[in-house]
Amino acid sequence: MTDQLDLSGAPWFKSSYSNNGGACIEAAPGFLPGAVPVRDSKDPEGPALVFGADAFIAFVQAVKSGEFPAC
Repeated sequence: MTDQLDLSGAPWFKSSYSNNGGACIEAAPGFLPGAVPVRDSKDPEGPALVFGADAFIAFVQAVKSGEFPAC
C-alpha cells in the first residue's frame, strides 16, 4: 500500500498546450521538493501522477522540441 499525498493546496496551472480540444494536463511544480504532480484538468478531483522534477523537465523539453508530435 502507498501513502497518498495531500495535493489539495497545490498551485495547479494548466498546460500552455491546452487549446488542443480538451486533452489538457495541469501541473504543480514547486509544490513538492524535487517532484512535480500532474493531473488531468478535466478531472481535478481524480488521481495525480508525481514525477521527479528532472524527468518532468526533460519531458517538457521533449514536447517543446517536437519529439512528441501533436495528435
